[in-house]
Amino acid sequence: MPSSKDQQKSPMAGPVIILVEPQLGENIGMVARAMANFGLSELRLVNPRDGWPSEKARAAASRADHVIDGTRVFEDLASAIADLNFVFATTARQRDGFKRVAGPVEAGRTLRSRSGAGQRTGILFGRERFGLNNEEVGLADEIVTFPVDPGFASLNIAQAVLLMSYEWMKSGLEDETRTNFSGPEMAPATKEQLHGLFAHLEAALEARGYFRPAAKKPKMVDNLRAVLTRAGFAEPELKVLRGIVASLDYFSPKEPRGAGYPERKAKVDRALHAEDTQPDTSGEGSDRD
Repeated sequence: MPSSKDQQKSPMAGPVIILVEPQLGENIGMVARAMANFGLSELRLVNPRDGWPSEKARAAASRADHVIDGTRVFEDLASAIADLNFVFATTARQRDGFKRVAGPVEAGRTLRSRSGAGQRTGILFGRERFGLNNEEVGLADEIVTFPVDPGFASLNIAQAVLLMSYEWMKSGLEDETRTNFSGPEMAPATKEQLHGLFAHLEAALEARGYFRPAAKKPKMVDNLRAVLTRAGFAEPELKVLRGIVASLDYFSPKEPRGAGYPERKAKVDRALHAEDTQPDTSGEGSDRD
């Protein structure tokens, strides 16, 4: 895990998280955990009420020890942000002044852009009880505020850090809807394979009297195909469905699986093969739909 010094040299170092006069060690630890979840590691504290280091903070950090170990303490906010080029102040209250106000999504992208340009950035978070005062907000370049319910706008400090850390990480993804867990790579099914499923399923349903009354069969077949084509199946998925349909050919409640299965399967396979290879002698083509 890179040290704070290494991160300062990196042009894409994430924003520094600055907590102004945090009160509880447990809250600092949960902030460290939230930061580590989304790839941030540099935490600065301005006059923590209960001092530093804090074993309560380390316990609450849930193994985010690299954040706890690298935490720096400052006597005042001006010193904590002195080496930074751009700083956001988080607040839930309406502020008088001329500072630009951004939402968390825009703020995340702004931080990413500035970090990409080699700037050192930071995000200020205030006290648990009342946040940042006007003088502290005045030291920031811009304000970021969250679209919360005005009737209950107060966020836990770790929640606020989590939201901004998430937006920072998301802003660096090529696809912002991506997750760390993706489904297996599967080849899409060909039309030939899909049509094979249609024919197999139609034959199985026909044998069981599904298409009733007979006059409605064309419409029922159209509906069935419409449902199956909309899903956009992959080849392995079609194999699963073909296996399910095949089991309808081989088994029944009266003859469940295990009761003469190989013999019945072979019989069905021979019948299907004979049907597929039988020459058309009617002169009018097959009478199957």
